[in-house]
Amino acid sequence: MNIIFATQNPNKVKELQAQLPESILVKSLLDLEYTKELEETQQTLEGNALQKVRFVHKKFGANCFADDTGLEVEALNGEPGVYSARYAGEEKSFDANMNKLLSELGNSKNRNAQFRTVIALIFEGKEYTFDGTCKGEITLEKIGSQGFGYDPIFKPNNFTQTFAEMALDQKAKISHRGLAFNQLIRFLSEQMNP
Repeated sequence: MNIIFATQNPNKVKELQAQLPESILVKSLLDLEYTKELEETQQTLEGNALQKVRFVHKKFGANCFADDTGLEVEALNGEPGVYSARYAGEEKSFDANMNKLLSELGNSKNRNAQFRTVIALIFEGKEYTFDGTCKGEITLEKIGSQGFGYDPIFKPNNFTQTFAEMALDQKAKISHRGLAFNQLIRFLSEQMNP
């Protein structure tokens, strides 16, 4: 089975490819030489994921999926949420985003947060969504060099390491994106072996 992942983020593709059976081949937008940024103008993660997947499906006419992820911090009323990638500005700098978040939180005792991923899939013309959540807390400083995004400042509940200190396979088992991808993989596997 061939399917398009509506992303230009090679880190996301690498994370997913590590979990997929060999019978499912994923192509990113970079593989298809599509480099224009996909619009994300909706107010929710679901809305953005659906907006991206509908555009890609219309353009390429193939089975495809898109995701949108947000970090929701309790003490910041759920921010940065849908604006996670652009929290510190349009240049989407991981470092600037983390610095702004740590600064906004300051010495707050409430460091509860959750990562949430929504995947929208168009398969054989029908739309589906899958949702994954990982609860944890924001650390006081950046720790670790793996992963991307807010990984160095997010420590999942019941773990002593941040996402940025974990091996890819360990992170995939517990992360928001890993949980949502597992639902997607189960669904696609069922379609291949009804």
